[in-house]
Amino acid sequence: MNDQERILGMMVKMGGDKFTYEVLLDWAKLPEGWSFLEAVDVAVDGKDRVYVFSRGEHPLIVFDQEGNFLNSWGEGLFKRPHGITISPDGSLYCVDDGDHAVRKFTPEGKLLMTLGSPGKASPFQQGRPFNRPTKVAIDRATGDLFVGDGYGNSRVHKFSSEGRLLFSWGQPGSDPGEFNLVHSVGTDQEGQVYVADRENHRVQVFDSQGRYLTQWNNLHRPCGLHIANQGEPLCYVGELAPSLTINENFPNLGPRISICNLQGQRLVRLGHLRGGEEPHQFVAPHGLATDSQGNLYVAEVSWSFTGSRLNPPRELRSFRKLVRVK
Repeated sequence: MNDQERILGMMVKMGGDKFTYEVLLDWAKLPEGWSFLEAVDVAVDGKDRVYVFSRGEHPLIVFDQEGNFLNSWGEGLFKRPHGITISPDGSLYCVDDGDHAVRKFTPEGKLLMTLGSPGKASPFQQGRPFNRPTKVAIDRATGDLFVGDGYGNSRVHKFSSEGRLLFSWGQPGSDPGEFNLVHSVGTDQEGQVYVADRENHRVQVFDSQGRYLTQWNNLHRPCGLHIANQGEPLCYVGELAPSLTINENFPNLGPRISICNLQGQRLVRLGHLRGGEEPHQFVAPHGLATDSQGNLYVAEVSWSFTGSRLNPPRELRSFRKLVRVK
């Protein structure tokens, strides 16, 4: 690995402390001839094994902490991978927005449960599960599931751990408790639910019964959302760049990653005034996860956002590890 591939970057200060990350661009050692096409999400288990969910030929690829390839599965199972979440018992919840389904697997890929009717969308914006769901969050105290739903609905659904629908909340709009694209969800140790309300440019916070508590503003198209409960609880938010022709070249609107405390105070912002392929830049941070050491893993939908639109189309880097420098 040369100096251009392994650099020190993204140093920002939090009070008197520094958040410094070493950017490992080519950390994931894929088998020869393989690619992610684009990584859409990432999750880390209790042994710090890293599960990358992608839209390539091998949708679920597992690595050890050093980026060594361990296993893969999921070929032929998914139409359009979107989100992955690991439960406390190590099970994986994989959200397929193209198939309108959420599937629960063992770490080895054995199917345990399916939520939704694969291949059949519920009526558009009518509130019933699912119309292009996006992400699962888990209440670690009860095992209950919160499913963001998503592109074709404006809802969060709460399920029991056995898959029974308990209730749902939300509707299209911009008032508190309303949504304009529920793109990701997360939960903290108290069971509060954090929702990346992407096109309303905010994160909304609810209690476990779906009651609105507060919202965080000053975010641009919050896309990926990850709550880390190791040490000081933190929320990592991946923000997208503009997608409208009128402002697509505006600086300082993303793509970037904001790290906040659970009161919504931004502590750190990673990235650059403009997106790009340099190590200190992002293209489209879509999925985030952290390990037990506080290292950050970033999955980017770089093919959908940029690569597929180039002339000629070109696959861009879509996954990296940021090692926290103590």
